[in-house]
Amino acid sequence: MNKGWGWRRDSRTGACGVEAWLKPFVAAAPWLTLGALLLMMQLVSGSFVAENGILFDLPRGEADEGASTSLVALVMPMTRQTMVFFDDARYVLGEDRSEEAFRVQLAERAAKLRERTLLVMADRRVSAGELVRMADLARAAGLESILFAEKHDKEAAE
Repeated sequence: MNKGWGWRRDSRTGACGVEAWLKPFVAAAPWLTLGALLLMMQLVSGSFVAENGILFDLPRGEADEGASTSLVALVMPMTRQTMVFFDDARYVLGEDRSEEAFRVQLAERAAKLRERTLLVMADRRVSAGELVRMADLARAAGLESILFAEKHDKEAAE
């Protein structure tokens, strides 16, 4: 009885010597790698996307009284709306018709002036979003710069 070489395939391993229970994982490895890469890209992508907006670099020094302009808008928060007072008229921020009327009036006044700077005197209760809306309206009216100012208390300065 010659058994030949005596080679017999082991039933636990496949043709490449991989354990039989491991074959499904080896077949799924490229897909698992792709899924892991997509997950990592999704997690990291939020930190690299820049948000739309305006970046203000705030100065460290005190503001002096050297800037003068004839375009002055006063922004005051009221109970349910924010009012803008400009050229003896009042406008409501957040209402499209009122904002458009303000933009048109601002553009008409700015067209007559050489220096196109709007001075915005805002109450401290006015939100930053409304100040950004004012900056957008000034840009749409063709103004070159906008100056945000605060009211200085004489008693606090002394």
